[in-house]
Formats: sequence, C-alpha cells, structure tokens
Amino acid sequence: MSESKFRRLLDKTAGPATLINEGCKITGVVSANGDFLVSGEIDGECHVTGSLTVLRSGLWKGTIKATSVIVAGTVEGDIIASGRVEISDTARITGTVTAEAIAVAEGAIVQGKMKTTSRIDPVEFIEKRKAEKSG
Repeated sequence: MSESKFRRLLDKTAGPATLINEGCKITGVVSANGDFLVSGEIDGECHVTGSLTVLRSGLWKGTIKATSVIVAGTVEGDIIASGRVEISDTARITGTVTAEAIAVAEGAIVQGKMKTTSRIDPVEFIEKRKAEKSG
C-alpha cells in the first residue's frame, strides 16, 4: 500500500513500541531506534530514530529529536522532527516545533514557534475518526 494513503503517522506505526507508562518517571537522555509511547513523565531529551508519541497523560520536559512525533499530552521544550509532527486537540506545547510538515488539530495549545523545513503546500483535512452523533 502506498504511504500516501495513510492520513496519520499512527496509521503507519508497525510492530511493538516501547511503552513508558503512567507512574514512571525518567530523568536523562533517551537514545534509541524504534517507536516510543509515553504516558509517563520524561525530564530530559531524546534522540530517537522512529516515532515518538506523547499520549494524553504523558509529560515531556526537554528537547525531543525524532524522525516523527505525535503529541496528545504536554511537552515543555522544543520538538525537532526530520519527518512530520502531529499535534492533537488535547496537546499542550511550550516551545519551538520544527519538522518537514506539521499538522495541528483544533483545540491544541501551542505557545511558541512552528517551523516547517519543506517547501510543500499546506494540506487541509477533516478528521473523520471522531464518533458521529446519532440522531
């Protein structure tokens, strides 16, 4: 299947991810290959070759450097992605977001700058994953 058919980074993530669960706090540098899901707290920076997802309950204090980043929780620091960054409606970011492409959902709070590194035209889309009201 063509990669262009995927609407979100999470759709592309395959295989098991490393989970940093609620109640877990890590201080220091995270350096690894692979995908990460963070619902706990990280105080430090990372250098990840892969996708890093900060879930709703997740808190990241420090610089995130990864191939791609999805934020649904809180990030207090800069995000630098060589690929894409997706910012969900529950995200709270204080810092600079730099990526090839950045998608921001309505309701997200971003206090800082956003910089794209590619020259592609912006793409608008309507999120169709939310449950429709019956009636």
